Amino acid sequence: MGHSRRLGYHIHVQSRIKAKVLEVVTAILPLVAVVVILQFAVIRMPGHVFFQFIVGAAMVIVGMILFLLGVEIGILPLGKALGAELPRLRPVFLVVAIAFVIGFAATIAEPDVIVLTRQVDEVSGGTIRENRLIYVIAIGVGFFVAMAILRVLLNFPIAYLLTASYIVVVVLAFFAPAEFVPVAFDAGGVTTGPMAVPIVLALGLGFSSVLSGRSALGDGLGLIGLASIGPIIGVMVMGMVLH
Repeated sequence: MGHSRRLGYHIHVQSRIKAKVLEVVTAILPLVAVVVILQFAVIRMPGHVFFQFIVGAAMVIVGMILFLLGVEIGILPLGKALGAELPRLRPVFLVVAIAFVIGFAATIAEPDVIVLTRQVDEVSGGTIRENRLIYVIAIGVGFFVAMAILRVLLNFPIAYLLTASYIVVVVLAFFAPAEFVPVAFDAGGVTTGPMAVPIVLALGLGFSSVLSGRSALGDGLGLIGLASIGPIIGVMVMGMVLH
């Protein structure tokens, strides 16, 4: 019995690895193929630059395979487990606080956010500092993840919350400094990356799945849409404060 279980587990792991390898390769190879064709047909980059691209692409493929396996094996189950335990906590303030911390920490670890904040710091000549921007983005995500969890607890329609939030975004866009508006919307986009999305989504699904009489599909989803609003508002408010 033990041998058959171990054999079944190894087969299952191998199938998941093969699936992730195929998923990553089919996603990245078309881009690599386009660059290779352009290199020999049009661009003619220096040899060392093209070689760096090939090596970097290989590293990206290997890294993405390992990253996605880690997300599937560790992060998704952990997020669902955390979400399932939150409704048992009292008081409600503690549930909201934990949701904020999870959203904040997931954003700090998000590679897309790190890349954006570093580029903004470089392009702005240090006017919009990397560390300050990344914390504002993380606070925005954490706040709206907490609001999304509170919405599920209160059974408040998500349409109303989204409508009110985007009205705030539109109003702020008229008053925020012009250079902060595009950064704000990019900040909202990069939070939907491979680190934050699995954690926040699994958290919401796990949270709503243990609430009696509630739909995980209706209540658990929508957190990513709400979470991406937080950085937009946060960055524009930061621009108004700094100017």
